[in-house]
Amino acid sequence: MVKVEMYSTAWCPYCIRARHLLKQKGVDYTEIRIDLNPEQHAMMIQRSTCFTVPQIFINDRPIGGYDDLTQLDALGQLNQLLQAAESGTL
Repeated sequence: MVKVEMYSTAWCPYCIRARHLLKQKGVDYTEIRIDLNPEQHAMMIQRSTCFTVPQIFINDRPIGGYDDLTQLDALGQLNQLLQAAESGTL
């Protein structure tokens, strides 16, 4: 089963767009709100080496933020990545 995690805040416009794209693709994901759980911000930085939200992970692989997610989608690589994660080859 594919595991998608997204570190986010409620007010971030890129987080809102990432949520929308993932929902549009029918992807179930776990949202980790760093505005509600500030201690998770340090975990996000440790995992991604980035300070901004959203930070998206597919099967613990850092994907990046919204721009990275949409670029993967535009190139047709997001579906491939999700399928590989689902089949356990990622």
